[in-house]
Amino acid sequence: MIELLSVIAILTLLIAVLMPSLSGARRSAASTTCRANLRQWAAATVMFAQQNDGSLPRRGQGALPTTVINRPEDWFNALPPLLGQPSYSELFVRGAVPRPGARSVWMCPTAVEHEGLNYFAYGMNMRLSIWMTLTPDKIDRVAPTAVQVLFADGPGRFCSVYPSPQPFSPDPRHDRKLNIAFLDGHVASFAGDYVGCGIGDLNRPDVQWAVPNSPWDGPNP
Repeated sequence: MIELLSVIAILTLLIAVLMPSLSGARRSAASTTCRANLRQWAAATVMFAQQNDGSLPRRGQGALPTTVINRPEDWFNALPPLLGQPSYSELFVRGAVPRPGARSVWMCPTAVEHEGLNYFAYGMNMRLSIWMTLTPDKIDRVAPTAVQVLFADGPGRFCSVYPSPQPFSPDPRHDRKLNIAFLDGHVASFAGDYVGCGIGDLNRPDVQWAVPNSPWDGPNP
């Protein structure tokens, strides 16, 4: 009996020691999968620009939860065919919109469910290719592609995101870090505060949300 209790005590101690490591490994794997998804969306955007005289897809709706999903120019309809995927509007008609827990290029492994018909685990930079202009932005007429934000982890209801205290702000759900895809195709992780999520500095030389010469200064804070 003493030996059995000793073994149980040792196993309990080992579990207590290993659990944080296993949990950290799962979080790291989830963030890695998320970054891989974002790289695919960024690569599809570059391909789209190459096929459309440098034009980027539209970012969809702005500061309101997404309800308009039938415009072919919006990123979630324009880019999926380049990845061999059906457009978001097609998925919606089929009743097959990916939700948290699904293994899909649409879905971050740590995205959180919410009520509503539409779900976007990733959002396009709200200041890119806005609908108030007659034509979308061109890939060579924005900020340098290595620093121009293209996509980021989104809160679910919004197809485009912008750092703010408002609900459309990106979601730093990876241990308070935010995964960002840039217009040159690379993806990096940043502390949410560093890139302006909630309260923070939006004027980072390596993370630029603003678009030069755009007629729109962004949503209200």
